[in-house]
Formats: sequence, structure tokens, C-alpha cells
Amino acid sequence: MRDLLALTERPEVISFAGGLPAPELFDVDGIRAAFDAVLASPGVLQYSTSEGDPRLREEVARRYSIDGLPTAASDLIITTGSQQGLGLLATTLLDPGDTILVEEPCYLAALQTFALAGAHVVGVPANGDDLDLEALDRLASTHGPKFFYTVPTFQNPTGRTHGLEARRRIAEIARSRGFRIIEDEPYRQLRYSGDPLPSLAELAPEHVVSLGSFSKVIAPGLRIGWIRTTADIRSTVTIAKQAADLHTSTIDQAAAAHYLVSGRSEPALDRIRDAYAARRDAMLEALPTVLPEGSTWTRPDGGMFVWVRLPEGSDATTALRRALSRDVAFVPGTSFSSGTPDPRTLRLSFTTYSPARIREGLSRLGATWGADG
Repeated sequence: MRDLLALTERPEVISFAGGLPAPELFDVDGIRAAFDAVLASPGVLQYSTSEGDPRLREEVARRYSIDGLPTAASDLIITTGSQQGLGLLATTLLDPGDTILVEEPCYLAALQTFALAGAHVVGVPANGDDLDLEALDRLASTHGPKFFYTVPTFQNPTGRTHGLEARRRIAEIARSRGFRIIEDEPYRQLRYSGDPLPSLAELAPEHVVSLGSFSKVIAPGLRIGWIRTTADIRSTVTIAKQAADLHTSTIDQAAAAHYLVSGRSEPALDRIRDAYAARRDAMLEALPTVLPEGSTWTRPDGGMFVWVRLPEGSDATTALRRALSRDVAFVPGTSFSSGTPDPRTLRLSFTTYSPARIREGLSRLGATWGADG
């Protein structure tokens, strides 16, 4: 993946590979004003508590509560991106050799984190475009996992979302089989169609630890995420955070808190959602003309990704080499597999470019397979 992203840094390449927010949509003026405001106090340059900025935790907790998940500031630990949150939970919950369950396919960085912790990772397969819930129950019964890791809303890499009945069933299985759920929600606020769904933490509060992030909705350079913990692991996660880096950047936390309460964050997020919806639609409209006959793909209600399955006998990794020669890139789906990968699959990200640029990139991609476009 690192080698691929390095290749796509050439300016002539249209890259659908990286899950990157569009930099022209960052509210630079609002973020600059937030930093200017908090720098009026030298305390924002001082050491702070490991749990995080109290004002920021209060604001994140308030937003959870408005969305239907009652949350106190004390439930939250601010992290240096949600990726650190994953690492802290792996440190807290896992011993080498412990078994965990993940969705198949799965977010690549999560697989890397769990591998570093020495976990035995078992993938729960899909049933069509949905998670195979009977397989989840069966694998949980067989393996007694420490937790099940899921991105339930606009998943990376597939873009799929677990529907209401699936969420209820996942929560029921966790309760009956006695395992935790790590619910990773970096894309939840990036909804462009369909109705909001309850958090898994609403459905099984004693079993669910939630991760969140501002990387996709404000800016990834802030590196601010959080863990919504359960009471039984809160102190242990806090100690792990203290040992990892003492605390997340004090000034970045203060600026994020100021920005959230300034009145600028919601209009900025509305602009982001409107732009990304148009980009998603441009990609979905073009795909039938540029993919080989017999291909299928997801139609996400939000997030950043479309998951493509090429016809039987295709190999996305081989096709990538041809695509790069035409200055267009994607990520082969084998990168996201915890078990036996499907070589026909690939991930396309639609957020980085304008609709016109997306159409141009997909036209190049069509030439890769000899399709019309």
C-alpha cells in the first residue's frame, strides 16, 4: 500500500486509491481563527491530562447524546487519531494469541494493528453485500473471541452499512456469546442519502466500545480522535494512553473544541457532504460504462468508497499495473483480506476529485480493461 501511494503522488496520476478528504473543502479560515483564539492563552501550549481537553470531551459527548447515545465527558478519551485508539484498545484488551473477529474484507490499518498485537484474526464472511450474521454467531461460538471489530456505517473498504435489523442481531449475538464489539465510526457523519441508524452502542451499551475521529469531517492533519469507553476498561485505557504519548496535542485539542462551538463546523460539514454526494453520484453514473461486462459494485449511502467486483477470472492486481501505465490508480481488494482474498475486487475512493476529474479518471480506467469510456 505504501509503495502504491508513493506511485500515485505523481501529479498526472488520478488516484482513486487513497481515502483522502478533499483539501479544497477544508475550512482553513475557520480552523485558523480557532487556533488564533486559543493562542490567546499560553496554557494551550502546556502539558495536559491524558484523558483530553475537558471542553472537547464535553462537546463530543454532547453530540453523541443529541444523536441518541447518552454520553458523559468522562466516558471519552481523546486520542491522536482513531488509529491510536485502535492501538490502545489492542494493548488493553489483547494478549498474544487471543482470537478476534473482523469483517471480511476489513480496514487494512486495523488488520495491521491487530497483527502487531499478536492476535489470531478470523474473518467473518459476507453474504452477498451484507455481513453473514449466521457465520458471525457460529464463529463466535467456536472461537470465543475477545471482540468483533466492525465499521458499521459506510465501511472501509466496501462502503456498505449494516442495516437496523443487522445491527440488532449483531448486538444480540454479542450479548449471548459474551464478547465485546469495537465499533469504528470515522464516516458516520458523511451521509448523503438514506436515514441515520442507531449506534451499536445504543443497542448493547455494556458490550460496545466506540471509536470516532475528526479526520474525515474537519481535517486529518489535526490527528484528533477518541474512544468512547465502557466503565470496566476506562482506567486501563487511560493508563495505556499515558504510556503511549502522555496526551494528544493540547493546542490541537483546544482549537478543535473552539471550532466545534464556533458555529462554523456544521456549515462546513454541509458543504463537504454536498460536494462528496456529487462526487459519489458522478462515480456511480460512470461505472457502468467503464467496467467490464459482468462487474458489480456497491452503491453506498455515504462515506468515501465504492467496492468493485470484476467478472470471474479477472485479477485486479494485474489490472493495476496496466492502470498505472495510463496514469490512474486504485487499490486491489486483496489488501483488505484477513483470509483468502478475492483477486477480482478493488476499492475506489470518490472524495478527492471533482466530478469532471472523476469521469476523466474512470475513462482511463475503462481503457485499462478495454471497456468503452
